Amino acid sequence: MILHNTLHIATFNIHKGLTHFNARFSLHHQRDLLRKLHADIVFLQEVRDVHTEHSKRFAAWPNAGQVEYLADAVWSDFSYGKNSVYPAGHHGNALLSKFPIIKTTNIDISAHASEERGMLHAEINVPNWNTPLHAICLHLGLFARWRRQQLAAVSAYIEQHIPADAPLIIAGDFNDWGQRSGKAFANQLHLHEVFEHHTGKAARSFPSWLPMLRLDRIYIRGFHVKHVEVNSGAHLLKVSDHAVLSATITRDSIK
Repeated sequence: MILHNTLHIATFNIHKGLTHFNARFSLHHQRDLLRKLHADIVFLQEVRDVHTEHSKRFAAWPNAGQVEYLADAVWSDFSYGKNSVYPAGHHGNALLSKFPIIKTTNIDISAHASEERGMLHAEINVPNWNTPLHAICLHLGLFARWRRQQLAAVSAYIEQHIPADAPLIIAGDFNDWGQRSGKAFANQLHLHEVFEHHTGKAARSFPSWLPMLRLDRIYIRGFHVKHVEVNSGAHLLKVSDHAVLSATITRDSIK
């Protein structure tokens, strides 16, 4: 019996498949980068799955949508949570998984009509685990007041719907450069942020080519941190405005 007690995970804001300032279409570069990480589960934000104008503008636009294109033959299961809808299409959060996704819930956590945000929750059946893995992908608002409101909604959802002893990963673009909202959120739910736990500080992830701001997070409950990494640098100019955060984590115990 093989126990998958170690997971490789990553989180990445793909900026709708475009580089900074929407200069060029970069989805193929993003897929190449993600494949090189060999992640079991990938948390994605700003995935533009449908856009009638961009599908005509960019010759390489995938017919099946960005989520299926990124998953391709590497991640057998994927889910998409539509957050923002407009005349030309829509975008939102997505999860890619090498293990079966057995249930998906997408919750609207928008704090203001001008900024649509969502929480994508997937239950994942990792082979030989006694309970499903709960994975939540987030993209929070730009203003602190909105982020506090959104995290309160996420906390209430988790406390109501996810058992306290279930393995839990929450990752995404928190836009929390002041780090206050994230710390209160983690304390309330007894979470550990992987970079804070491993290096003492949240990772610098924006802009990707010379990261200054600590916007992205990976929170865990029921795991130990083995390794963390920030994929950033000049080569990301052709990929996205956010760096990719990745971590190797080990389940506390599998009974």
